[in-house]
Amino acid sequence: MLQTILSISGKPGLYKLVSRTKNSLIVEALDETHRRLPAFAADKITSLADIAMYTDTEDVPLHKVLTSLKEQEGGKAASIDYRKAGNDELREYFAKVLPNFDRERVHNSDIKKLLQWYNILVANGITDFDESMRPTEGDNIADRMEEKANEAETKE
Repeated sequence: MLQTILSISGKPGLYKLVSRTKNSLIVEALDETHRRLPAFAADKITSLADIAMYTDTEDVPLHKVLTSLKEQEGGKAASIDYRKAGNDELREYFAKVLPNFDRERVHNSDIKKLLQWYNILVANGITDFDESMRPTEGDNIADRMEEKANEAETKE
């Protein structure tokens, strides 16, 4: 089931896109309340499909990191308590999930947020991360730039 899972800056937790209005998005909280609220253009809204983690070689999409975490945990909530874990313990745990993560650019807060998001998704039954968080296809800026480059090549 393809759905858009969102993170909204300044608001805790994750949200599922429910609908769009003229000047906002209607989102539903992925928590026990499932309350719906508007998210406006002034809010910094990020789709989890657009997020990646830094590694020593190339960035790894978040859905692949979450899938690796799910395989390590057997589909259950994270075995580490990210709220109480020390910095070294967090990094040691995350090295099992993503062995080549960039230790300088990935901060402890990033690891904590990842574990928090993973627990929220698992608690809401969203465990097929490759399917539910694959990047959406469509007319985006990168596609248009690629088309323009191809058109320029054919004119020459």
